[in-house]
Amino acid sequence: MTGYKAAISGAAIIFAVVGLGSSAALAQSFENYRCADGTRFIVGFFKYDSRAYLQIDGRAVTLKKRLAFSGARYSGGGVTLAITGAGATVRHVKRPTTTCEQT
Repeated sequence: MTGYKAAISGAAIIFAVVGLGSSAALAQSFENYRCADGTRFIVGFFKYDSRAYLQIDGRAVTLKKRLAFSGARYSGGGVTLAITGAGATVRHVKRPTTTCEQT
């Protein structure tokens, strides 16, 4: 996915949440990641919402926060995202877990 497509995908997530009229529509942060296997994704975290909103492989996935011993772990829709101080890992669509770095 090129940077242009990633930006459009990120904007689509913002407009989708704002269009729903949610009071939590103000984004706290959006983060872009690039993984060792070539996967790129955008994740959004919103104030007053414990879920993570992910745009990966051209589809939007909402991930619920799960129990984690260190850092944060989210999963849903066949995707698992783990974020620690050392970095992030993602596992999706029956692919092996891969390390990712924020861009």
